[in-house]
Amino acid sequence: MSTGHVLLGLLTERPKHGYELKREHDARLPGAKPLAYGQVYATLQRLERDGRVTVAGTVQEAGPERTVYEITEEGTAEVHRWLAQTEPPAPHVSSALFTRVVVALLAQGTADAYLLRQRAAHLERMRELTARKRGAGVSVGEVLAADYALHHLDADLRWMETARQRIEDLTQEIRP
Repeated sequence: MSTGHVLLGLLTERPKHGYELKREHDARLPGAKPLAYGQVYATLQRLERDGRVTVAGTVQEAGPERTVYEITEEGTAEVHRWLAQTEPPAPHVSSALFTRVVVALLAQGTADAYLLRQRAAHLERMRELTARKRGAGVSVGEVLAADYALHHLDADLRWMETARQRIEDLTQEIRP
C-alpha cells in the first residue's frame, strides 16, 4: 500500500495541511503504523511534483503557518485507478515465526519451547485486543482493526499447532 494513495484518499474530502493529514491517517487507520511528519511532507512534495496535489493556500492556526494541499483531477483519477485494483496475495509468504522455528531446530535441536512461548505471547495480545474492542467509546474502525489483527493472530495460532504436530518430520528434513 502506498502512503501517497492514502493521503490522496484523505484529500478527496477537502483540502488539508500535512499535520491534519497525519492526524487523520493515524485516527482513521487504527492499528496501522503511525505516519511520521517527515514522511507526510516528503510524500506531499512527490505528489505535488507529479501533479496529483496542488497547494491551495496557507493557514495559520495556533502555531506556525501551514501549507494546505488539495487533490487535483489527476490525483482523483489516480485514487480511483488504485481502488479499482485488487491487492494481490503475497507471492512469497515469509514469516518470522517459520524462520524462528527452522533456526531453533538448527541451533537448539527443538522448537517446542519457542512455539509455546510464542503461543503465550499471541494469546496475551489477543486478550488485549479483545478487551480494547469492549472498551467505552471504541470506534467501529478500531473494532475492525482489532478484528483484523485477531484473525491474523488466530491464523498464527493454528499454524503453530500444525507446526508442533509436524515438528518431528521437519526436524528430520532439515537435520538429516
